[in-house]
Amino acid sequence: MTLKNYLPYDGIVEDYGTIFSQQDAADWFAYLQHQLPWQADEVRIYGKHHVLKRLVVWYGDAGQNYQYSGIERIALPWSDAMLQLKHYIEQLTQSQFNSCLANFYPSGNEGMGWHSDDDMSLASETTIASLSFGASRKFYLRHKQSQEKVSLALNSGQLIVMRGTTQQHWQHQIPKMLRVHEPRINLTFRQFVL
Repeated sequence: MTLKNYLPYDGIVEDYGTIFSQQDAADWFAYLQHQLPWQADEVRIYGKHHVLKRLVVWYGDAGQNYQYSGIERIALPWSDAMLQLKHYIEQLTQSQFNSCLANFYPSGNEGMGWHSDDDMSLASETTIASLSFGASRKFYLRHKQSQEKVSLALNSGQLIVMRGTTQQHWQHQIPKMLRVHEPRINLTFRQFVL
């Protein structure tokens, strides 16, 4: 499979398209929505604790705890369903992952601001596979120096992969879309270094 790089320079973002049928994507969305032990996301910004409407679950190999925005997430052991998805994504992307952050956005009123997944515990030139289910949302990337922007529409069952130096040179976001009333689930598979 030959994949187009959506970034003009300083990184690689590949769109694998929708890797599930419409029915399979709907079935996965329903399963994940009702079976994952969702918890409210919490962040610490400028020393203040905030509880967000976005819900999260952190899965990983033993010892793969994750800290961002001043809050530590303890990795849950992989469920059979999450392992099935992980193995499928690893096969498609020819990459290995030891953790997954699952995000549940109840509607377009929730988003994610500009950021890079450049945590020191991520493997250098990391690969992050992002799988979407549910409502379609816009995904933007912005170069840290030039401020050039690239956008993609993310649909249910769609997989995109960020590789190489992408996190060093680009930020990304899922902006709020107030006209979107349906929920979205996003799974981001990552490789952390012990």
